[in-house]
Amino acid sequence: MGEELAIVVKDLYKTFKLPHEQHSGLKQAILSIFKGGRGYETQKVLNDINFEIHKGEFFGIVGRNGSGKSTLLKLLAGVYTPDKGLIQLNGSLTPFIELGVGFNPELTGRENVFMNGALLGFDNKEMETMYDDIVEFAELEKFMDQKLKNYSSGMQVRLAFSIAIRAKSDILLLDEVLAVGDAIFQKKCYEYFKQLKKEKKTVVFVSHDTSALQEYCDRGVLLENGKLLKIDKIDAIIDEYIDILNTTESNDVAAKDEAGVHHIGTGGIKITNADILNGRNGLLTEEDETLEIEVEHYAKESIDDPIYGVTIYDSSGQRIFVANNMWSQKKVPTVTSGEKIVVSWSVPNIFNSGSYSVTPAVAASSGAVVLDQVENIMSFKVRKRQISNAYTNLDYKMKVRSK
Repeated sequence: MGEELAIVVKDLYKTFKLPHEQHSGLKQAILSIFKGGRGYETQKVLNDINFEIHKGEFFGIVGRNGSGKSTLLKLLAGVYTPDKGLIQLNGSLTPFIELGVGFNPELTGRENVFMNGALLGFDNKEMETMYDDIVEFAELEKFMDQKLKNYSSGMQVRLAFSIAIRAKSDILLLDEVLAVGDAIFQKKCYEYFKQLKKEKKTVVFVSHDTSALQEYCDRGVLLENGKLLKIDKIDAIIDEYIDILNTTESNDVAAKDEAGVHHIGTGGIKITNADILNGRNGLLTEEDETLEIEVEHYAKESIDDPIYGVTIYDSSGQRIFVANNMWSQKKVPTVTSGEKIVVSWSVPNIFNSGSYSVTPAVAASSGAVVLDQVENIMSFKVRKRQISNAYTNLDYKMKVRSK
């Protein structure tokens, strides 16, 4: 292995044995063997994984849940041993996974700081020098004399992370679980990532957050069902990852359509159809490309002051955009029985790379009566965006017309 390489992974395989049944004792386990029953099945978690990471590279590991990301990270950390294959590390390593495992819940926060510092190789004097910075970073000044068992899980991870970043290592393994706590602490975590990048540290970063991956990573690998699908620049990795998500999502939508669309409301006005009008198959790729949504309705009864709304969610179910004509004080025509109405929405592309779903709704009586709402009636995808926030009543455009 050349000196320019920090990590080499070659012909890597990992399997786990999954028990079929639980035995309450040795007798039952022995009887199961004599009955000829097989007590477990073999699950292939990683299958022939090969890649190299250069020194000073910020490297992403990307994939859906169950693809093998966490197992690969634990193999690199030495938590697991491979069934077959080779992992070579050129330099010292600090794994930021399963933070706080070495904590003692019966000791105070302060005592755990010094104990964990000793595990990292620091003496008592060095930890005294670092102590105030560790506590300030973790935002736990008021809690350090309390026993750790009284801490929330988030507080424990924050403390463990604040201690771990003091380690002077050549290679760092970062799991997405690090972005814990409130927005201020998350910002600190990502500022630390920026510092690592500036210092040309070798970093392996596991995350579902495509914007964070794009911001920090140079290259990455894409895993799917334990296999390495692609190793490339991070933008190409994210593009293919989003395609996988969308394929899965399309299959889910097809299955849902077979079961029928679920409507919520009195049915005075019914949502009959919805569509994304722009982008190739609902794909937005330009920052200034507006999302064009069209929702069709059929009125079963006359409504004086209908309220039309739309909500957009990301793949984790977080609300990203919500708007309706009552909040924005947009006048819409009265609806008569038997009328077909089309509501068009033009929403600025404020979305991160990823998949999104659209939930339209229509209500009456100042929103007190829901006439119809269809959750996740359609989806769209976005690539190469970096902004992340929830928006309400952004400067969107809305049109209502009879069909």
